[in-house]
Order: sequence, then structure tokens, then C-alpha cells
Amino acid sequence: MDELKHVDNHMNDLIYDLQVLIKQPSVSAKNEGIEECAILVQKLLKKSGISSEILRLRKGVAPIVYGEVKSKQNPNKTIMFYNHYDVQPAEPFDLWEYSPFDGIRKGNKIFGRGATDDKGELITRIKAVEACLKTSGDVPCNIKFVIEGEEETGSANIESYLKKFKKKFSTDAVIWEFGYVDAKNRPIIGLGMKGLLFVELSVKESIRDAHSSLAAIIKNPTWRLIEAINTLRDSNGEILIKDWYKEVTPFSKKDLELISKEPFDANQFQKEFGIKSFVGNKKSSLDAKKALVGGATCNIAGFVSGYTGEGAKTVLPSEALVKIDFRLVPKMDPKKQIMRLKKHLKLKGFSDITVKIYHGEAAARTDSSLPFVSQVKSAADKSFGTSILNVSNAGTGPMFPFVDILKAPCISIGSTYMFSRIHSPNEFARIDLLKKTTKCICLILQNFGSTK
Repeated sequence: MDELKHVDNHMNDLIYDLQVLIKQPSVSAKNEGIEECAILVQKLLKKSGISSEILRLRKGVAPIVYGEVKSKQNPNKTIMFYNHYDVQPAEPFDLWEYSPFDGIRKGNKIFGRGATDDKGELITRIKAVEACLKTSGDVPCNIKFVIEGEEETGSANIESYLKKFKKKFSTDAVIWEFGYVDAKNRPIIGLGMKGLLFVELSVKESIRDAHSSLAAIIKNPTWRLIEAINTLRDSNGEILIKDWYKEVTPFSKKDLELISKEPFDANQFQKEFGIKSFVGNKKSSLDAKKALVGGATCNIAGFVSGYTGEGAKTVLPSEALVKIDFRLVPKMDPKKQIMRLKKHLKLKGFSDITVKIYHGEAAARTDSSLPFVSQVKSAADKSFGTSILNVSNAGTGPMFPFVDILKAPCISIGSTYMFSRIHSPNEFARIDLLKKTTKCICLILQNFGSTK
């Protein structure tokens, strides 16, 4: 294919454009460089031959960069690339070997915040479309880009964007914003993502901190919160809130077959994280994989109360708070789960605890029997040599609104090496994986466009 040769011959262009993107900070958590990066992405799309515009919802909301190429040979099929141009904060800066916003290249790696997540992934999509346009003057199907600027802060407005621009965004299928590549250089094709419910529980007992000698007569809010969260789950990770699993359906026979085939080295995983056992003392790799793919979780993300500095301070804190994230599986409605959590706390006698909701996102999953799945797998196998089908990613992204509003299946495929330090200092992209992924996207477009 001429497109694949074009990718080989123009990798320096890809690297340069990625470095330009990295050099433009775009930290959504601090609203740093968001507008500037949106404009930069729009210019990059136009430079690559992709018609583009900046879409806005309202003042104060990060814009979406929209791109579109209409196919002459196959105007009846459309594929969308969903990506994001915002990045995580780069702190702590002192742990970076190279400046996070310089895009330094060292051998096979490009370092910088967003090098992989998600500017590296975005560049593979853009360059694949550019390769098609430069070699044939056309694309195998209609192509749309929806590139948001709030993914790293929870994609709070993506659903509103999808509803407002539903007609413009109409598509037959979506390639998601990333895809992992494992330690053996095998791309993991993700067919879904878990949902998320992020809450903060807090309790205030007194108007100020007190001397700890008064613990004899003043209640400690920290103990109160510990008692409350102890009722949420058992030591095996099972969530104890009534009806929490009510709507959940078991894995299908096909899902179990795919899960059993997914590689997972339990010993290597435990060694990587320095742990001796899994939650619930799971013994088999299969049990661990089933939990990662379809297990609901209740995780304490942070607990704050009293004195946490060096040395001793005998203090009785006036308040305590805990941040908890619940990973949700298909059929779990975040709104229903919130009501169940509040009802649970009330029934257990903890009506004094304040519940603050930060984020709610339902899970999404694509049927593995769809032709789109085999089209993506065929392309990945050809570009990488082999690939792995994953029933669902253990993490969360705003996939559900795309499935629910656009009625389009979503699949994750990309260049994110699993040890590329995303969200951490010294994030990097591997150039060899950027090349293979760009070729893979070219092949996906061919496979998808060649079918009616």
C-alpha cells in the first residue's frame, strides 16, 4: 500500500509535529494553554488536508476541535476519531529528566507531557489520514475528528457537545483516543471501559481542632468516617451496599472465552507493583483478569484528617474527609448508585455524613461479534504481527455518551506502551509504536471503507 510507504518515508514529519504539540502546554486542570493548543491542533489538521473548525459550547468551557474529510469513493460510511488535546499537570517538575514541555527525542523515545497521552495518539490518526490524502487524493470512507480539551478533568461537557452537535458528529463507528501496547509489543484492542462514580464523604464534629486529651469527651470525626466506610465493602472487595449489583449481567460465553485468552502474568504483575497477593486473595490469573475486566470496585483515593506532617502533634481533628472512587460495570447507572450509597449511609446510621458528588460516568462495551471488531483486529495483526482482544479496559473514559447518543460502537487501539509513564514524570512515546499505529490506522480505514 502506498499509504504505508508514505508513513515510512515521513516519520520525521510526524516526530516534528508531535514535538510542536508537546511544546504547547495544555493543562486542563489549571486552564493552562487550552485555547492556544486548540488553535494549534486546528492548524495541524488543516496542514494535513483535513477541514477543521473550533466548536464552542459556552464561555468557560474548553473548545472542541472538529475535523472532517469527505470520501469520494465511499461517502456512505463514516468513522470517527475521538481524542483529546489536554494533558495532565506535569508536577512534580523536579522528577523529570527532561523538561516536560520540550518534546526531547532520545533514541526511540520522545519525552514530554502528552507524548503518549494523548498527543502521541492524536498524531497517529492525523498522519494516517494525511497519508491517504497525499497518496490517493481521497480517503476510504468519511472521516471525522472530535478532539476535546477536558478529558483529563473528567470530560464534564462531552455529553453536552455530543447532544448539541449530534447531527454533525453522526458516525458509524468510533476509534477511541488510546490503546495500550503490552510488554511484548502486542496492541491491546479494547472493546469497552468501566464507569466511574467519584465521591467525597465528610463529617465535621466541632468548630476547631482541639487538644487530644479532650478525646475523652469530644467525638473524633475520623473514627466516625472510618466506621462509615467500613460498611461499604468487605475485605474481599465485595461492595456491601444494598442492590449495588442488581442490574449487572454475568459475562457471556464469548466474553469468558476472550478473557481466558488475554495474557496476564500474575507473578510479573505482582513483582512490578511490589505486592504479594491480590484483593480477595485471588489465586488464578483468570480470576484476576475477570476482576480487571468486569469487577466493580470501591477504592479509597485519599483520606485527610488531623496532623499528617513530620513528628508528633497531639491533636483532636474537628473534621475528616475521604475521597472514594467506585468503578462501575455495564448496567450500573451512576445516578442510581449515588442514591443507593446515600440510602445505605442513612440506614446504617450515618446521616450526619455529607456526600459530595464529583463525577459520574456509566460503563460502555462493544459487542465482540460486530464486523468493526474483526476489521480493527485484522489491521492490528497486519501492522504489529499479532494483537489481543480485551473485553473491557479496567479504567474509565467518556465512552458511554458516544455509544448512547451517537449509537456507534467504540474500539480502543493505539500506541500507548503500557510502561510509558503516562500521568507520571518522564512520560514518553516510542517512535516504533507511533509508526506501527499510524500504519494500523491506515489499514483500519481500508478495511472499514471496503465494506458496505
